[in-house]
Amino acid sequence: MRKQKPYGEVYALGQHISMSAHKARRVIDQIRGRSYEETLMILELMPYRACYPIFKLVYSAAANASHNMGFNEASLVISKAEVNEGTALKKWKPRARGRGYPIRRPTCHIRIVLQDTSLYEYEEYFFCLKKGEWKNKYKDMTCHDMYNSGGLWDKK
Repeated sequence: MRKQKPYGEVYALGQHISMSAHKARRVIDQIRGRSYEETLMILELMPYRACYPIFKLVYSAAANASHNMGFNEASLVISKAEVNEGTALKKWKPRARGRGYPIRRPTCHIRIVLQDTSLYEYEEYFFCLKKGEWKNKYKDMTCHDMYNSGGLWDKK
């Protein structure tokens, strides 16, 4: 039996990208959990060689989301991003006195999964409407953002 895909997830898979998985993970760890537009800005400004293929994959996953599923690109978030090791290209370099020196070119497989967050806001809104809790839920809207409201000491 096949695993069911959660509704609202779209992915793009890049295989046999010629770089080590360790170098690609360094970039992937920076973008996991961020929004689509923020990710594109981060990838454009980072100085690593791994950013370009990851940028193309994120862009491709967003194109899959908008074309195949009809999602809005503004509400996409990178829910999963993983890098696995691929096969290594092996060749021999001739050295002195007729010897051979092995060269390994590592490859990696990168998978980017985008999730549409507007579906969850939509479901939560209608769930509250159905139960009649929307009056209690939206009565006292206070800002609990730690970074913009003055930190932990700002009591309203």
